[in-house]
Amino acid sequence: MAFWILAYNMKWVTKDQLRLAVKTEKNPFGEITPEEFKIITGEDFIITV
Repeated sequence: MAFWILAYNMKWVTKDQLRLAVKTEKNPFGEITPEEFKIITGEDFIITV
């Protein structure tokens, strides 16, 4: 998760790009959990279509 915190804080990734790294049913190979997404961005993870 440290990499994703750094990447987000340095603006290497946007929130939308970070959403792609979240582990979900459709993305079982994600690298962070929805809870970690909230820690990094301060916003709840909501699945967008």
